Amino acid sequence: MKTELIVLLLLVALAAGWVDAVVGGGGLVQLPTLLLAFPVAPPATILATDKLSSISGTTASAITFARGTRPDLRVAAPAALLAVVVSGAGAATAGLIPAAAFRPFVLGALVVVAAVVILRPGLGASPRQVRPARHRAVAAVAVTGVVLPFYNGLVGPGTGAMILLALTGLLGLDFVTGSATAKLVNLGANVGALAVFAVHGQAFWLLGLAMAACNVLGARVGARTALRRGAGFIRIVLLCVVAALIAKLGGDYLFS
Repeated sequence: MKTELIVLLLLVALAAGWVDAVVGGGGLVQLPTLLLAFPVAPPATILATDKLSSISGTTASAITFARGTRPDLRVAAPAALLAVVVSGAGAATAGLIPAAAFRPFVLGALVVVAAVVILRPGLGASPRQVRPARHRAVAAVAVTGVVLPFYNGLVGPGTGAMILLALTGLLGLDFVTGSATAKLVNLGANVGALAVFAVHGQAFWLLGLAMAACNVLGARVGARTALRRGAGFIRIVLLCVVAALIAKLGGDYLFS
């Protein structure tokens, strides 16, 4: 492999770690680059390498966030445990269900999410002062622990951002607490997917470990930036990531 390509992938992993730590969605940066770098590699190998890198950054950012704010463990704990199993199931079926089948639904959900964030500028600015109703907590666990982890194992990009938005909208968390909570759930999802891929030996292990080190560095910087800059900063980055996801998935859907 050319040195220039390795350097590019390491820089991309650094940037992806930062984005993933702030709002999630680092796979939007990292996964397409891996696909371009290895156009003939099996998709499962690319997904496994991406997960190997991103799981390290997610762990680092989760630890950093936990030191700076308290995640909502009432939802994060059961959702993360479910995510391990469900994401693994998604990874196991990655070769059986075409990713294109999910694009229209994910694209539609992202458009709705973007509209809500734009039309409700107060969303995620500060936490609600009342505990969410039980049905909202159950819905949050179902969406972030089942629906989105399956998508994570099957495809991946944008899962972290979608988990953050689900937690913020359903539970009324501010973006800082929501990010801390989302990191724990996304960590479970990445563990489940990577475990399935690893069993089949589907990864560029040396490259993935090198990218993981860069991803950790970017994640630590991103988490500290998010904690220091607060909910307003996270909202801006979130809108940018969602817009980029809509553009990518929309382009894939229209031109596939």
